[in-house]
Amino acid sequence: MTPIPVARSGVRLLPDARRVITKPFAPGEFASADGDVALEAVLRRVMAVPEAELETTLAATRARFGDRHPDLDDLLERSCEGVAGLLDDAARPSPARRLLIGAYFLHEYAFEAAALTNPSMVPSPDQSAVEPGSLRFVMSLRAIGEGHRSSIEFRTGVVDALGDISIDEPGGHPLTGTRETDDSIVFPPGSQMSERVLYPSRPDERGGVEDARFVRFRDDDDSVTYYATYTAFDGEHIRPRLLESADFVTFRVHELEGEAAQDKGLALFPRLVDGRYAALSRQDDESNHLVFSDDLRTWRRPRRIQAPQRPWELTKLGNSGSPIETDAGWLVITHGVGPLREYALGAMLLDIDDPGRVLGSLDEPLLVADRDERDGYVPNVVYSCGSLVHDDLLVVPYGFSDRGTSIATVALTDLLDRLV
Repeated sequence: MTPIPVARSGVRLLPDARRVITKPFAPGEFASADGDVALEAVLRRVMAVPEAELETTLAATRARFGDRHPDLDDLLERSCEGVAGLLDDAARPSPARRLLIGAYFLHEYAFEAAALTNPSMVPSPDQSAVEPGSLRFVMSLRAIGEGHRSSIEFRTGVVDALGDISIDEPGGHPLTGTRETDDSIVFPPGSQMSERVLYPSRPDERGGVEDARFVRFRDDDDSVTYYATYTAFDGEHIRPRLLESADFVTFRVHELEGEAAQDKGLALFPRLVDGRYAALSRQDDESNHLVFSDDLRTWRRPRRIQAPQRPWELTKLGNSGSPIETDAGWLVITHGVGPLREYALGAMLLDIDDPGRVLGSLDEPLLVADRDERDGYVPNVVYSCGSLVHDDLLVVPYGFSDRGTSIATVALTDLLDRLV
């Protein structure tokens, strides 16, 4: 059968080691030469720096790093606060010395130096100043840095009336936001979307946060909330988690429960189905399941709706983002793993009223890595965490080979005709 025409947009995002955030730095766990724990030894040495040298060193630090972090003094003060408990009760460091202390317990981290991949895409909450027939979008990305630790970051862009896609230049001052007591993460409202980095900060995330599947969820009262399921990794175990945001400025994190909230790949439907929240899951690590919840937190009694059966998906398959509502049914972009662990994208169509009923699925892959995409940290992979539809155009952002990200487009009617 003739393959469905897929157009690669020419957009290509690659990792940029110049994009850095700051995070705490602990100088070693072992005793120093004079018997103190290394962290305490460094603190003691900074406390002993003469005032004149202190001012010179602090001025040099500001000169070298101030243009990379406009809020540098605030970062240094918060860093000092993190080790203040190790200071002697009688110690009263001056404001300048506090900043210098903070400088020795902080370091830069190139959060996307290794890879920038596994994107999802949703319409932006801000559609102001967009040309008629165009759509502004937000794209989430898995950014991988030193130690293969993953973060979630963002880009913005526009799909115009002709289907051409442009990506905005990222902001120059990435930041990680402030974690509040209610387990929310808040970014300055004036920051650019592309400067906001969701860096792992919970104990169950210390190995990274991966593969956010964002969806624009419209409730029965027409209110809109952006949700994203993502994978938290603690170095040994993976756990699905849920992000909630109304504006991409404040994000709340929720834990998930139930036998269907296991492994990777939980993807929410964009509205209630028969009065309940619905999702696709893959808790068995090989098949697509349908699951429902009354509260968005507990997911039980999954029902398998698609199992591996074609050569390009015989190892396992899963969803590649939230289902998309169309006149023909729920369109689901899938992924399958075939010979030599090659990942390909496919598609299936679910009944709009009974999404447990599969109306059709592609016999052949929709997209595989081309010659320029096959090589990377994990070769022969294309992978997506969420697509969107603009007019009759299906826009599919995808990561390739754990290296970079590109975007493909497909005529929606062509794809639906094939699936029906």
